[in-house]
Amino acid sequence: MAPTAILGDIQSETGLNAVGAGLLTGLPILLFAVATPLATRTIGRWGAEATVFACLTGVLAGTVLRSVGPAWLVLAGTAVIGLSLTLGNIVVPVIIRREVPWDRVSLATGLYSAGMNVGSMATLLGTGPLAAAVGWRWALVLWGVPTVIGLAYWSALVRRRIRNRPPPTPTDGVSGEPGAAAARPSGDQPPSTVPTPQFRRVMWLLVITFSGQSAGYYTTTTWLPSILADSQGLGTSGSGATASLFQVAAIVGALGVPLLAARTRPWIPMAAVAALWLSLPLGLLLAPEAYVLWSITGGVAQGGGFTAIFSIIARLARTDRQAAAGSASVQTGGYLAATVAPPLAGWLHTTTEGWTAPILLILVAALSFTLAGLLAARASSRS
Repeated sequence: MAPTAILGDIQSETGLNAVGAGLLTGLPILLFAVATPLATRTIGRWGAEATVFACLTGVLAGTVLRSVGPAWLVLAGTAVIGLSLTLGNIVVPVIIRREVPWDRVSLATGLYSAGMNVGSMATLLGTGPLAAAVGWRWALVLWGVPTVIGLAYWSALVRRRIRNRPPPTPTDGVSGEPGAAAARPSGDQPPSTVPTPQFRRVMWLLVITFSGQSAGYYTTTTWLPSILADSQGLGTSGSGATASLFQVAAIVGALGVPLLAARTRPWIPMAAVAALWLSLPLGLLLAPEAYVLWSITGGVAQGGGFTAIFSIIARLARTDRQAAAGSASVQTGGYLAATVAPPLAGWLHTTTEGWTAPILLILVAALSFTLAGLLAARASSRS
């Protein structure tokens, strides 16, 4: 999403200063946090299908905007992309809850998480070579092609569903929600639209869990190359390649959690992810020479953590409105933590003149994930 691979090219051609460059990478994360109420209202007013259209259209518009203009338009396009992706972040758990049978929610969420990681890695690895071949502006424009394909696919899917949709009946689900009946075990009564105290308690626990996940993820993503360069003497390519393992390994976690969830009690996948999350900061503190291993285990954890958290939301929510509200509250807290944690880690590094304090910050985030996540998983299994 943030064109970090070509940030220097953008700065040199548009005159974007250091503050602007920081906004280019940090603005979408901040918007994820502050724009979630807008996303919830959009889903409530327009419905899930139209919200997906708005997300894809906004991403395409923002991609074009930030590739054609001066510095302020680059920032404006990035803001449009951030707002649009916020819609996608909230609506996906709604669609999963509504369309996927309850026993396949973890798998669907894992595939979604893995797809995001594959897309992020493709963008990270492909933007630089594209920019070298056709220039940074065309490189950004070309990443709009998958969005156009997504819009065409979604349009065809929705048209087909409208043609084949039977007239609404009382058994179709709550308030005529398509697929709501199939998303719950047979024999369930139509669910209440009022969130239960148990649901609200689990959502608060997941706010803390996702805050730990996001703080740990974005702090690691931002500073791991510098940590490895300073503590292990790695060059730019070596530290960057090792840090990329943190991103690639997320695919294993995203797909591994559903496989584990299908064979064990609900809290066990969360416990496994928590142990892997803890291994990253503890390993960097106690055995830093094994940094490759800790990058991989931490990467598995961050991919699996996302799947574990949002699978719980999709399983517990009884209506689209509950799924959207729960997802919005969890993501608001999590992305606020993601906005604060990396600068705080940088300040700790500057103040202490070392990396121990920033790594301890990642450890605190992992502990928050562990404690709140295990409580949430156990509570959701009793719902």
